[in-house]
Amino acid sequence: MSAGRAQRWVFVVKKGYQDTDTSLQSSVITKLKGVAFTNTSELGERLWDVADYVIPPQGENVFFVMTNLIVTPNQRQTTCPEVGRTESFGSQTPTKLGSVNIPDALCHQDEDCPEGQAVVAGNGVKTGRCLKDRDSIRGSCEVLAWCPVEKRSKPKKPLLASAENFTVFIKNSIRFPKFKFSKMNVLATNNESYLKTCHYSMEHPYCPIFLLGNIVRWTGNNFQEMALEGGVIGIQIEWNCDLDQAPSECNPHYSFSRLDNKFAEKSVSSGYNFRFAKYYRDAKGIEYRTLFKAYGIRFDVMVNGKAGKFNIIPTIINIGSGLALMGAGAFFCDLVLLYLIKKSNFYRGKKYEEVKSSSRKSLTSPTLNGSQSPDQLGGL
Repeated sequence: MSAGRAQRWVFVVKKGYQDTDTSLQSSVITKLKGVAFTNTSELGERLWDVADYVIPPQGENVFFVMTNLIVTPNQRQTTCPEVGRTESFGSQTPTKLGSVNIPDALCHQDEDCPEGQAVVAGNGVKTGRCLKDRDSIRGSCEVLAWCPVEKRSKPKKPLLASAENFTVFIKNSIRFPKFKFSKMNVLATNNESYLKTCHYSMEHPYCPIFLLGNIVRWTGNNFQEMALEGGVIGIQIEWNCDLDQAPSECNPHYSFSRLDNKFAEKSVSSGYNFRFAKYYRDAKGIEYRTLFKAYGIRFDVMVNGKAGKFNIIPTIINIGSGLALMGAGAFFCDLVLLYLIKKSNFYRGKKYEEVKSSSRKSLTSPTLNGSQSPDQLGGL
């Protein structure tokens, strides 16, 4: 790249005449809309709205949408086997749920269940008893826990599959403090029905309402597959603003990506899930709870950007640097052409013109031999 091109690149492409501000200040508020209907043996017929499936409910830049769950109802604190009766351990070899998931709960005798010791990767504290079915060699340690213990089977399809059609409203306010410039990604309008009827598109760039199914699809993934065990989606909002132009030219740009490793879907740590419970008491005052193991998609909204505006100081600095670069370029070109290439003599002959001086006649000094006249000696 020549020095002239380098200077044009600095000024035109990199806008070297501008002062920049990268200390973007940002606020993100999210709001979801949508309802889903389910009918399960644990919960019966149930309608799910935003108060049920959105966590946390206050709408931050990180939010979670529940798409699948395991429900264990009517738990209370009492004693029960760590490997539940539904996971029979009456055979010579326990079922894979008992042997693989909670090996520390397996026992042959009471001594294998020391009292007061918590079960590793389990649900409670051992009571000192080894519970067995009749004629079985192996059993399960009895534990003090919320019983019955959590169910370990999950639906083969996402329970809230209709979450694909839910919408999320992402309101982003930004400010560049150096230039005292502020803007929002929502259209400034008095039309109250605008945000109730629009979705984000090229025709509506200032309507930040997105279908969850579209967001997942834009990352190159299938929503129904991702909803089964969960995952993490990144929503990137980029503000690159040239403040020498009109404020209307400073627009947000959205990009979407999957942040968890989708190639590890078959591993034991795949997906995204956590547990929460809802508590209640019966007429006798005994405390119960319903345990939920929630699977779903976590959305992380990330905002960054840069603003630039004309300033005389960087302009002078870059002009001086460009002029210095042009002089240095000529010097290095001469260095290469004069000394480092094979035809350096040809280039030297074209660059320099050789000047030959004219010959001079030499004057010999007269010899003094004693025969000169006084006039001749006076001329010396």
